[in-house]
Amino acid sequence: MSGAREIVSKIRSVKNTRKVTKALEMVSASKIKKSQELMASSRPYARMIRQVISHLSEANPEYKHPFTVTRDEIKCVAYIVISTDRGLCGGLNTNLFRRILADMQTQQQAGVEIKVVTIGRKASQFFRNLSGIQVVAHTSGIGEKPQIADLIGVMKTVFDGYRSGEIDRLQLAYNDFINTMVQQALVAPLLPLPDAEDSDELLQYWDYIYEPEARELLDDVLTRYIESLVYQAVLENLASEHAARMVAMKSASDNASNLIDDLNLAYNKARQAAITQEISEIVGGAAAV
Repeated sequence: MSGAREIVSKIRSVKNTRKVTKALEMVSASKIKKSQELMASSRPYARMIRQVISHLSEANPEYKHPFTVTRDEIKCVAYIVISTDRGLCGGLNTNLFRRILADMQTQQQAGVEIKVVTIGRKASQFFRNLSGIQVVAHTSGIGEKPQIADLIGVMKTVFDGYRSGEIDRLQLAYNDFINTMVQQALVAPLLPLPDAEDSDELLQYWDYIYEPEARELLDDVLTRYIESLVYQAVLENLASEHAARMVAMKSASDNASNLIDDLNLAYNKARQAAITQEISEIVGGAAAV
């Protein structure tokens, strides 16, 4: 019966694992709604500031902000990569990193320098071990209710680099939340921003009375706008994390249940074989007597 005892031990171990995966599934399911509410609450601000920027840019065509100017020669491209702090969320981070590496490889083949700003522990662990890629800033542990203040430090690093000319293009990489079952890895351009006249959303505009000067105001508002884009991406990635973890843990729980059924069947077969062997030995002994 040593084989049966081993099977019982495995069944007990798998059941304990199923308890953990089931708990993680329930926790993630409860957090998805909260993360979706955060996404919804941030969208009106992003929509309104986008309109304000369009009006400001259109009302001052003689002034081109550095964030809206396209560089003729691209020598350095920076990426803001948003990942999770924890694992157990399926292929969420892996799919994103694969998407980023494909884009980076294209840039490197053209002789472009690559710099990376990471938000999330998984991204930091991944990119710091890659050669030819410089991690210039990192933050993690932003929690379930991220604040823009937690992101300003790392964003300022690339903003200053873009203003000074050290960075010629800025990309934003994150997981876009489509629904509970679908999360899409995206690498979207962040800087330079498109001109206001190229925006389909700009149907009409008006001028403003500027205090202080329009140049200072536009610089501040553009910075706030880009910060809102990064913040919105963080919220999208957070919702994607909970959805992916819930699906992954449900799959793990289902697999554990199937494995337990298989082990129970194996245990019953081993027990039946042991009983049959014992009966055969008793019958054989009785016949010998």
